[in-house]
Amino acid sequence: QVQLVESGGGLVQAGGSLRLSCAASGSFASMRSMGWYRQPPGKERELVASITTIGNTNYADSVKGRFTISRDVAKTTVYLRMNNLKPEDTAVYCCYADPGFRAPYWGQGTQVTVSS
Repeated sequence: QVQLVESGGGLVQAGGSLRLSCAASGSFASMRSMGWYRQPPGKERELVASITTIGNTNYADSVKGRFTISRDVAKTTVYLRMNNLKPEDTAVYCCYADPGFRAPYWGQGTQVTVSS
């Protein structure tokens, strides 16, 4: 069983930065990929960024050049560094871990609010 705990959300002004963390318990190394989804108010959930076990990354077009996903295998933590935040980045951000052979595991979500 894998548990994911996010932290680092909050309120920030436009142009500011935040770093989200997702700490995983259990078998981190066996995850095919990990990453972050977000769900803005009144909108559908969207993939923000992902990283595979070999370090390949993928980003939504809307965050390319501003967000960076990374991982610390030793500490079983995935990070999302978010720079130059915009009001449209306001959302609940959820960490996920995909083992590939079953449904992904999900964190509880953390709120990010960007004021203009």
